[in-house]
Amino acid sequence: MSGTTFFTLGLGDVRPVSACARALTVIESGIGLGLLALVIGYLPALNQSFSKREVNISILDARAGSPPTAAGMLLRQCRHNVNEALLHQLGEWELWASEIMESHLSYPVLVYFRSQHDNQSWVAALSAILDTCALVITGMEGSCKRQAELTFAIARHAIVDLSFVLNRPPHKLKLDRLPPAELVRLRAALSNAGIDLRKGDDVDRQLIELRKMYEPYIHSMSRYLSLGVPPWIAEPGHLDNWQTSAWEPGVKRLSGEEADKHF
Repeated sequence: MSGTTFFTLGLGDVRPVSACARALTVIESGIGLGLLALVIGYLPALNQSFSKREVNISILDARAGSPPTAAGMLLRQCRHNVNEALLHQLGEWELWASEIMESHLSYPVLVYFRSQHDNQSWVAALSAILDTCALVITGMEGSCKRQAELTFAIARHAIVDLSFVLNRPPHKLKLDRLPPAELVRLRAALSNAGIDLRKGDDVDRQLIELRKMYEPYIHSMSRYLSLGVPPWIAEPGHLDNWQTSAWEPGVKRLSGEEADKHF
């Protein structure tokens, strides 16, 4: 009787006799209808939030690399006015980070939904955005820097709150993601593309302090969800997802100056 009532199939040849049995039948019928309504209303909301998140992550493939990197995001602006391009993009990613925070805090199960490619994820995208903001804040001036500060604030807020909701305390890795030699290589690559960032001990210390604000949380979520954390700069010759397929080893790459511009 409970089974047929809960799943709204009807009682058949069994009927409640006592008042307690009748009350239980009414309650189970209501729960069964409520469960059906919950499934119908809950799953589309999850799918909509997931799809919206993944659309923006897919955009990073051509804009920042696979996996996305801070150097990739900056280098691929060198054909345009860097400050104007970054101002626009960081504004869009400020909105994306706020949407991630609100949707994933409301539906924590979304953090377990994975991207279509193993080198893409919301953790990697958030890490690349925070890395880019940290570089811009410490190395650039003007309206672009202000927008980077705003984007950094909401992105850091998102990763910290999600770590708290999932009970994942910050975790610091023993290996530095950006050792001094790698930072030199990153700045040299940007300088060759015409993007000169400020340098000096004070700048390096400020960059380290900014990284301490979010990297432990990124590493914690990365370990918990088994998602990779992207580097700051991709290795030479690395192909993006859009440049490869199951039938081709990779699209023919450009050489010389054009290679640094990605297209």
